[in-house]
Amino acid sequence: MNFRNAIVVGALLAALPGLAVAQTLYKLIDKNGKVTYVDKPPKDFDGQVIPVDIDTKRNSATISTPGSGAGASAFDQRRAAEAAQSDRVKVAQDKLEAAKKALADARENPREGEVNRVGNVGGFTRPVPTEAYEKRLAGLEEAVRAAEAELRQALQAR
Repeated sequence: MNFRNAIVVGALLAALPGLAVAQTLYKLIDKNGKVTYVDKPPKDFDGQVIPVDIDTKRNSATISTPGSGAGASAFDQRRAAEAAQSDRVKVAQDKLEAAKKALADARENPREGEVNRVGNVGGFTRPVPTEAYEKRLAGLEEAVRAAEAELRQALQAR
């Protein structure tokens, strides 16, 4: 085989996969109504032979990796959205926990100068919070309320 023939044979072999896109099967119905499918028509068949053309590319599917953008399946996109929503809930829960901890710590351990002691002649004193301490507590309470609202929104969006 010379070089030119090798090129022609190679080109023909390369074209074969494109020719195999459509395939013909034959539906055989015998006199009793039994249906059989074959890939080659029989020579002496005592019944009806119906050619059925099948496009082998028609039912092909593309497989994509999770989160692969436009090629991602609806399942993968939904799973990624659910994961993002779960992350949002977790972040909101962590934020609420941190805000509650900061408020509890501020109530239990006021900073120096945030609480004054007022006493009477008998020697008993009572704590009196300063205005700055009350403002700090109010800010921490507002942070807890905001974190609770954010968590509610994240849970409702699930």
